[in-house]
Amino acid sequence: MTTFLLIHGAYQGGWIWQPVASRLRAAGHAVHAPSLDGCAERRHQIRAGITTETQAEELAGLMFYEDLSKVVLVGTSSGGMVLCRAAELARKRVARLVFVDALALQNGEAIPDIVKRPTAVDTELTTGPSRQDAEGRLFADLDAKTRAWALERYTQHPIAAMRAPVKLDRFWSDSWAATVIWCRNSANPPVAHQRRAADTLKGKWLELDTGHYPMLSEPDRLTAMILAG
Repeated sequence: MTTFLLIHGAYQGGWIWQPVASRLRAAGHAVHAPSLDGCAERRHQIRAGITTETQAEELAGLMFYEDLSKVVLVGTSSGGMVLCRAAELARKRVARLVFVDALALQNGEAIPDIVKRPTAVDTELTTGPSRQDAEGRLFADLDAKTRAWALERYTQHPIAAMRAPVKLDRFWSDSWAATVIWCRNSANPPVAHQRRAADTLKGKWLELDTGHYPMLSEPDRLTAMILAG
């Protein structure tokens, strides 16, 4: 049995991992797929000061208090940033990393350095796409039923986690067993960014012929890739 910690991206919650989590559990594995601070069902807790680093501290705390070991961290989209920091904070508890069409920023980089978002609806504390943009761009490649399901659940993201530079003291100088899965039909994160992560980590490179949400569009193939390591 392997323990997996699935980390969602922006505008999401742990809900987005449901198809993959159910498959991993059916195969006999332990799975944690929490919603990050300020996201999804935790959006009512939104406040100033939620960052990639504070979200990662929660995940490191989860691994400590649940006494998890040999954990496989799986991050998608902006969850890749949280993955990096959580892995750094809980190094002795982490066995392997899987980046699923994910951002993997170097220390001091911020999302706007890598990704240019065409639209955003900002508040003092959050940022995210309009419903029209989410339907016509973010979730456009999903089938109609899945798209409607996702649209009912997407939420804005804590703004500092989307704008502030990341803080990584040791991650890129450490040695990790890592896999980078690129989704060919996804414009962001750019393929060059994901190649950089794979090359720097000396990790395995895998590809899926789908869009940015493979956990919804290709859960069987993605699960198989996560398990293969």
